[in-house]
Amino acid sequence: MAMSDSENLESPNGESLTIEQAIANLQGSDRGSRYYAAWWLGRFRIQEEAAIKALIAALDDNSDRTPDGGYPLRRNAARALGKLGDTRAVPPLIACLECSDYYVRESAAESLGMLDDSGESIPKLLEMLEIKNIETQTVETAVYQPYSAIVEALGNLNAHDAIENIKPFLKHSVELVKYSALRAMYQLTQEPCYGDELVKALDGENLQLRRSALADLGAIGYLNAAETISETLAENSLKLISLKGILEHHLEMPSYGAEPTISDVNIRIMKLMDSLL
Repeated sequence: MAMSDSENLESPNGESLTIEQAIANLQGSDRGSRYYAAWWLGRFRIQEEAAIKALIAALDDNSDRTPDGGYPLRRNAARALGKLGDTRAVPPLIACLECSDYYVRESAAESLGMLDDSGESIPKLLEMLEIKNIETQTVETAVYQPYSAIVEALGNLNAHDAIENIKPFLKHSVELVKYSALRAMYQLTQEPCYGDELVKALDGENLQLRRSALADLGAIGYLNAAETISETLAENSLKLISLKGILEHHLEMPSYGAEPTISDVNIRIMKLMDSLL
């Protein structure tokens, strides 16, 4: 991020930090300050060399640990590194996939899906999908691995070789995992049947599942879902985010020197968004 180290940025809760202070806090001894600094550096996408190095170092932290064995600082550092776009974080994030903390593994998988280094990431992510009895897994047994995050990462990385590995998850007994598989399969094949299944989920009885389907449809830019999204029984704010994702997928950038134009598709989506305001 292009700003001076001494420039203040304010978080949603009103707390103000400089980049220099955030990095110092991350490397300090106060657990709360370190946890917040890791979040802050990711939230404001601070791409300073020192910030990236400090976040990578935090992936090995052993001091911030919960009674049940979790690593909160590692989780925040892993999430932040995915937002910063520096592929130097790929090897340490891959190492985090071996962490005993489920949420560290989940955060690492999500971030690997954001970083364009599929050659290293895909083989390890594929290893984590090797399970049996997919159709009979419960919410409790499914937490052995963060399957949703893994499958979504493979879709984001355009891992076409993973299609046969992902297909079984279309029958997963946990709906959120199934939705992630539908999302990834659409990204990898562009076959409408997968997007259509997510559209059907918008009519489900469970609000949380409808919210998840909204996020997935926005992430894949599934245009055929636009009208249904606008009519879904969910918060307008979430519907707007989903439609914004679709709009961004279908924006046409003008060639150099040409006048910018707005297509009929773009106008259609923007009208739906206006109706929700």
